[in-house]
Amino acid sequence: AVLVFDEVDSFLRDRKLAVRSWETTKVNEMLLQMEKFDGIFISTTNLMDNIDKAALRRFDLKVEFKALDSAQRVNLFKKECGLLGVKCESKVRDLIARLDCLTPGDFAAVKRQHKFSPIKNARDFYARLCDEVKVKDLRETSSANGGVGFLR
Repeated sequence: AVLVFDEVDSFLRDRKLAVRSWETTKVNEMLLQMEKFDGIFISTTNLMDNIDKAALRRFDLKVEFKALDSAQRVNLFKKECGLLGVKCESKVRDLIARLDCLTPGDFAAVKRQHKFSPIKNARDFYARLCDEVKVKDLRETSSANGGVGFLR
């Protein structure tokens, strides 16, 4: 069996931050159930600093997914332009190469927007990706480079 908890920080919030007794009880119960589970347990969060330290010890493996590097950004942009039927201009590729904190999720969000408001060209695609990066509150991510997630 595989059990996936997305946004696990809501279940495993650091007990030091608890205000009410049920908040501590909830975390304690989740920790007990994690230990009893006889399958693969996968959890994700972008608030790693809020996870209870006892919970972190129960994960055999922790993996951080960082934002795309320059080459990855350009390659994904070229691929997505092709899928969208948009000409991938070299000037825009250069801009994408310098757009820090870009993740595959940003591309997915822009592609969903495309259903309602079609992407006109590569520059429009780039502008929408910039908007996605701007709305992120990078101060609240688990690391300064926009890393997210862990798994067991």
